Amino acid sequence: MRKAWLLFSQTVTVAVALLFVVATLKPQWLGRGAPVEAVPATATAIVPLPAPVQNVSLLGPAKATTSYSAAAKRASPAVVSITASRATQRPRSDDPMLRFFFGDRARQMPEERQFGLGSGVIVSPNGYLLTNNHVIDGADDVEVLLGDGRSAKARTIGTDPESDIAVLKIDLDKLPAIAFGDVDKLEVGDVVLAIGNPFGVGQTVTSGIVSALGRNSLGINIFENFIQTDAAINPGNSGGALVDASGNLLGINTAIYSRSGGSLGIGFAIPVSTARQVMEALIKDGRVTRGWIGVEPRDLTPEIAKTLDLSVSQGVLITGVVQAGPASEGGLRPGDVVLKIAGTPVANTPQLLNAVAALKPREAATISVQRGASAIDVKVVVAQRPPLKPAPAER
Repeated sequence: MRKAWLLFSQTVTVAVALLFVVATLKPQWLGRGAPVEAVPATATAIVPLPAPVQNVSLLGPAKATTSYSAAAKRASPAVVSITASRATQRPRSDDPMLRFFFGDRARQMPEERQFGLGSGVIVSPNGYLLTNNHVIDGADDVEVLLGDGRSAKARTIGTDPESDIAVLKIDLDKLPAIAFGDVDKLEVGDVVLAIGNPFGVGQTVTSGIVSALGRNSLGINIFENFIQTDAAINPGNSGGALVDASGNLLGINTAIYSRSGGSLGIGFAIPVSTARQVMEALIKDGRVTRGWIGVEPRDLTPEIAKTLDLSVSQGVLITGVVQAGPASEGGLRPGDVVLKIAGTPVANTPQLLNAVAALKPREAATISVQRGASAIDVKVVVAQRPPLKPAPAER
């Protein structure tokens, strides 16, 4: 029995040794190293991700999702650099100190000039340009430099300080004109490009998105309805173009929010719809005609409504009326809360200003107000808005 057990143990030892040698040197003999069978996709319950949304472009292929070079090439030739200058006060030739140091040369001392840089957009092959009023305000000499190297003196066709729009004209042939976009279809999140001449370094294109629409109450202009964007806008970009991904004009860059003077990602552009209306009025009549009723408005807050025990919580509170003005003649009183103007609801002061400005002078308009506990309609014969003053009545 002992001899049999010894034989069995030796046999097992030899078998294990052979198995180790085979497993090390020839694993395929034992079935190791065979391809691993893939796990069926259904076993992992994979949730498919949505396909990337292609940026639909009128300019062609899907390359527009990663490059906006086609839009820049289309719009950039119409964006110009503007140099506006004005003479400062000439030194008085009869100043005793000047006569003492310079003698008769004091009479020949040249004028000192101040220079400002900005941008503009050619909107017509006939040479009409849009820019900001503050770019050329007070200038007696305006020079326009095109991207192709040509330059020309510009004539001022008209200005509208209340919207900060100015229209210029240059006399050159074969001018590139930008195409107008449809700002009514613009949505928050749409890609936009800002084109201009920041800091005078030369034409520059920056990209971003529409951050907000209808921005107002910023204290920049009297009539405000800004497109807000995070596309970099810097000093010198004023009057330049804000375009869509197809190179169509959406707005005129006009202001930035900044503590340092550089871009912080909050820029504002005047919608092209507003700029176009102002331009057409300036070209046709030399001025922009707006309605005026002569009131001092103030936004109605819940605190004011509670203090005055008003039955409405939204509207525009009239704090004063111009004596013998249209509102006063029509029966509008301080303390009235304006709810609608000619059927257009108004919830804040900018909306009231825009609604009144849209009215035609010398025509009657119905103004719906809340007076105490009563809702009444007041008929007002609209007047023409007077020229801008330091403290306009309706601001």
